[in-house]
Amino acid sequence: MFRTKNQSSEDRLFDTISYLSLIFFALIVLYPLYFIIIASISDPDMVSSGQIWFLPKGITFDGYKRIFEDNSILLGYRNTLIYAGLGAIISVAMTVSGAYPLARKDFYGRNFFMAVFVFTMFFGGGLIPTYLLVKSLGMLDTIWAMVIPGAVSVWNLIITRTFFQLNIPEELREAAFMDGCSDLRFFVKIVLPLSRPIIAVLALFAIVGQWNGFFDALIYLSNEKLYPLQLVLRKILIQSEPQLGMMVDVDTLAAKLKVRELIKYSSIVVSSVPVLIIYPFIQKYFVKGVMIGSIKG
Repeated sequence: MFRTKNQSSEDRLFDTISYLSLIFFALIVLYPLYFIIIASISDPDMVSSGQIWFLPKGITFDGYKRIFEDNSILLGYRNTLIYAGLGAIISVAMTVSGAYPLARKDFYGRNFFMAVFVFTMFFGGGLIPTYLLVKSLGMLDTIWAMVIPGAVSVWNLIITRTFFQLNIPEELREAAFMDGCSDLRFFVKIVLPLSRPIIAVLALFAIVGQWNGFFDALIYLSNEKLYPLQLVLRKILIQSEPQLGMMVDVDTLAAKLKVRELIKYSSIVVSSVPVLIIYPFIQKYFVKGVMIGSIKG
């Protein structure tokens, strides 16, 4: 909103309230992240006692030092980047290629297949059957256990199908076919270039899901060389905990607890920063794709 000379007092009041509300909600969203950052470099005793609000105190980088002293952190970053990149490619390819036929009115049986997909949103086999399936396919302790089982989300499939229904008109397809265009060529040359917003959204969802992935790796991976970043950070955090039964003096125990608190906050920053860096570059596609893909069910 921009103020003009002809604005009434009611309009100015509305503008003021709107700006104040937006600033308030922005602070609610941003402050927890800011607090995590300053807490990761502040004295843990001051953090736990509530002395840290806006500026760091007793600045220390012991948490980050302890994390990056572990050689496995770079391996975890590498593995996570591989899982995120490969997972995004597979997820986008399968979701888009599955949603496009379901959006075609001339696809016989599309309602039946859609009902089957929706059914899986409410009823699943559970953890044990899924684990046995992954094991029987020989995917345990492989990268495929991280990228294949969750490659297709039914919710993303529905959003993508809706996007195609709203943005790929039948007239465009009919005109292309009259010019001798095949289904595959129409999909590759016309549909995909027009679907950049929803593709960016699907890629972002897949990357964030893989980047924050923790449980699948904990279940399917036992080889530490394949651990993603989240499991590496978990291992570092566990190693920093004082072990039960250990005979340590009070000062040593207090020091270990302080380092553990620093590692906890530092781990959040280390695992979140890359995603925060990527997001602004695809934000416009994210907003557009989600809004367009969720208007019609």
